[in-house]
Amino acid sequence: MTTTASRKKRGSQTQAAVAAWFAAHGWPFAESTGAGRTGSDITGIPGLACEVKARRELRLIPWLRQAATGAGVPFVVHRPDGLGPAAIGSWPVTMRLSDFTDLLHAAGYGEPTQEHP
Repeated sequence: MTTTASRKKRGSQTQAAVAAWFAAHGWPFAESTGAGRTGSDITGIPGLACEVKARRELRLIPWLRQAATGAGVPFVVHRPDGLGPAAIGSWPVTMRLSDFTDLLHAAGYGEPTQEHP
């Protein structure tokens, strides 16, 4: 298998694993969209815009911009080298600080502010 083909296969498997994770954790309609589609890589997770990456290099800002083209709170799930699907719960998630702060306040953390009464 060529390097390009193996990268595409790893990416597709990673995206399917993330969709399965969400389906098993409260979003039963989560599905992988497949490669090359504009918008979120995972559908069926309303209000969220998930970009999935299985890459060695970290390009967080472009990836977050890509996630932001979807409808919802943009975030990136990144599969690092050495952590296969069996360790999916340990894969990092990256999001903008403003979105993370909003989620923390919505979950009841922090003191009320003008933005978050």
